Amino acid sequence: MPRREKVLVAIPMYNEGEKGRRTILRHPQVRSYDLLIVDDGSTDGLLERCPLQGIALLRSSTNRGVGASLKRAHEYALEKGYDILVIQAGNDKDDPLEIPRLLEPLLAGRADFVQGSRYLPGGGYRNTPAYRVLGTRFIHPLLLSLAVGKRVTESTNGFRAFRTAILRDPRVCWHQAWLDQYELEPYLLYRVIQLGYRHCEVPVHKTYPRPGESHSKMKPFVGWWSILRPIFFLWLGWKR
Repeated sequence: MPRREKVLVAIPMYNEGEKGRRTILRHPQVRSYDLLIVDDGSTDGLLERCPLQGIALLRSSTNRGVGASLKRAHEYALEKGYDILVIQAGNDKDDPLEIPRLLEPLLAGRADFVQGSRYLPGGGYRNTPAYRVLGTRFIHPLLLSLAVGKRVTESTNGFRAFRTAILRDPRVCWHQAWLDQYELEPYLLYRVIQLGYRHCEVPVHKTYPRPGESHSKMKPFVGWWSILRPIFFLWLGWKR
């Protein structure tokens, strides 16, 4: 019998409060994957109040950025021998019941990197502010598509799954210090396509929070540039 592949779902969190609690509790009790929370220096006390039985936890004493948290998830996955890593948002925007959609092309041997797309038929983007739709549906995917020479419908959605072998490729330099904020996710997608890994998209849903709850910690202009600059830096050959 073929060996069962080890799957890790990593959730970066920073002061998500009730949204973080819902994110954890929405995962089924019986699951085919392991769960890891990467806390980026939260001070809201959520992880002291929320049940974490059977869930691995990595904590940082200070807030370093989502990219830094993802790097810790990468390191943990490699150290523990996982074959596949799934990334899920910690603010209750992603549905953990859609994780099998991300895993299916990988487990079937058809892909190395599976990007969740809210803009494919069968996906959705409930409560998303109009300016976010403009940026995530048109501006960013168009620029990345032009840069890599392949049409993509989603380039900023962190809900994705990929083979950890990608992280062992010395051409994928995910340890770089400039990737500690929002840069790492588009950087990894860009390099995967550029290097010829098998990339595909599957429909997923992205649900923004209820009225009265903050929907993002990304700061205008600074955060937007953070998520855009990997495209320009790699396209122009300024970074590798």
